[in-house]
Amino acid sequence: MKAIFNNFKIKKGYIILLFLLPTLCLAQSQNESTQEQSELKTFQDNDLVWLPAPSFLPRCTFTVVHGDMSQPNLDVFFKVPENTKVPKHWHHSQERMILISGEMEVQYEGEPSQLMKTGSYAYGPAKKPHLAKCLDKGPCVLFIALVEPFDAFPITIKN
Repeated sequence: MKAIFNNFKIKKGYIILLFLLPTLCLAQSQNESTQEQSELKTFQDNDLVWLPAPSFLPRCTFTVVHGDMSQPNLDVFFKVPENTKVPKHWHHSQERMILISGEMEVQYEGEPSQLMKTGSYAYGPAKKPHLAKCLDKGPCVLFIALVEPFDAFPITIKN
């Protein structure tokens, strides 16, 4: 009787495995087919769609290089024409930036102004007001990685 019971348990295990195996294989193949692909882009790519920045950032443009504007973890190229000021503003997200071209003067509230040259990295804390100016070394293009969805709020100076 014990041998029959053990044999039944083994057959039951095989039957369960027989039904689960196709499901596991399907889940594995679906996971592989939806795996994220790598990307490589430069700010000079012809297929990038440059959009106007918020209206308080005149002449500035940006393009999304990875992610979605309304979602966290967004990467953008941000372009500022030479000799153009970026007015004081703030974002809900911290920013991690690398200057790809040009030279840019950046100043965060309560801190001295700093000069970014091509290849410079800068970190901007969330909600900390800042301003910038692209100098006369050609247009400034920044790669910016945002943790939170994109937003930008101007700070009006009261007289």
